[in-house]
Amino acid sequence: MKRHLLSAVAAFALVACSQPSGDDSATTAQTDATGAPDAASTAFVPVPGDDAFREALTADYVSYLQPLYEHFHANPELSLREYETAARLAEELRVAGYEVTEAVGGTGVVAVLSNGEGPTLMMRADMDGLPVEEDTGVSYASTARGLNQFDEEQPIMHACAHDTHMTALVGAARYLAENRDDWSGTLVLIGQPAEEIGEGAVDMISDGLYERFPLPDFNVSFHTFSAVPTGQITYVPGYAMANVDTVDIYVHGRGGHGAYPQTTKDPIYLASQIVVSLQSLISREINPRDPGVVTVGAFHAGLKHNIISDEAHLQLTVRSYTDEVREHLLSGIQRIANAQAASYGLTPEEYPTVNIEERYTPALYNNPELAARAVSSMRDRFGSDAVSEVNPIMGGEDFSQFHRTEHNIPTFMFWVGGTTQARLDEYAAQDRPPASNHSPFFAPDDPQSTIVQATEAMTAVALDLLATD
Repeated sequence: MKRHLLSAVAAFALVACSQPSGDDSATTAQTDATGAPDAASTAFVPVPGDDAFREALTADYVSYLQPLYEHFHANPELSLREYETAARLAEELRVAGYEVTEAVGGTGVVAVLSNGEGPTLMMRADMDGLPVEEDTGVSYASTARGLNQFDEEQPIMHACAHDTHMTALVGAARYLAENRDDWSGTLVLIGQPAEEIGEGAVDMISDGLYERFPLPDFNVSFHTFSAVPTGQITYVPGYAMANVDTVDIYVHGRGGHGAYPQTTKDPIYLASQIVVSLQSLISREINPRDPGVVTVGAFHAGLKHNIISDEAHLQLTVRSYTDEVREHLLSGIQRIANAQAASYGLTPEEYPTVNIEERYTPALYNNPELAARAVSSMRDRFGSDAVSEVNPIMGGEDFSQFHRTEHNIPTFMFWVGGTTQARLDEYAAQDRPPASNHSPFFAPDDPQSTIVQATEAMTAVALDLLATD
């Protein structure tokens, strides 16, 4: 059953978690990046864990993965600075029997395990934390501080659950390495840096991910989300998360005294007209069935009450799914800015300067055929009620970059619950949304259930895609 998501999760942003990053309209009922499913009034308990597969994964969590998760959680590092995190992840995968290469695209980790003839499957975990001061109260809470890419010191927390992603990847890696008779092909496991700022995937690809290592036939990943109940998995076939573009508009004017506006060309007035007119792109220029967002997140101008400045600065985030809508919105921003300036009597030399950041996060597109196959394998494991299709969101996630190359590799990302139903019910009773990804209050309530389910789901999908028969 398709479930609609609460607006609280629609505020999630990438980069995108992030805000899919990513921090950062995903599948959680979530940024910005990425609300619990409104039909999930009771928690779903997965198929009783009395089979050897789940028992093995649970035992491995209790004896091995739990301290690893707590280590990752307590020792986060910021984007592009994941040195110790990458080293620990690399060592875990090396010990599990994989051939490991470090420093791919900066701090990226690539682990390869060849096991006979068959397809090649890439599975990804992101590694970076966020500049957030943790306030979860867990005994292994982070107190870390570190430098960001601009050498500014900040608090650090795994507020977007990348610690669970790495732990589950290690869990799946260990199981698959120990059970090679159950599959045939090649595994490529990657620890990706800088998801939260939307740079790590591109950096790894640019550093030869697809040339230096086996080329995948499939790419699979998952994300833990706070607004999905523990025990639930959600997914979106097709477009799941948005193109994320960053745009700066520098509106030029002719400054002067605030008492004599007729002698000036007020950039604040002009910028205000531009802000209002930009919304016509959404309301009157794109098909209502094609989602798009143009948000002016910041408006800076002027220094004093009675001075008309000579410039205003607008900062925009622009979201879309298709390349066609993206191009229409971006070209429309320049057109509207110029038209408003012309109507105000500015010369072409004085028209606004529109800067569109070259590097952007493309829309996450879940290959429908791969999604159907992966969902089938997960429903076999957890039951059909535990795996639900939900609506796409406008958050961003740079996992999309691994699809957006000349190789056009089928890609699939799904979402795993991170907050117990009891806790979600408490939030609902208080008429407030759950602590979201990127919040200082978010860590999985029941990390064992979340990580074991994610490990089982990733492993089940791998065993299906690399089946020996």
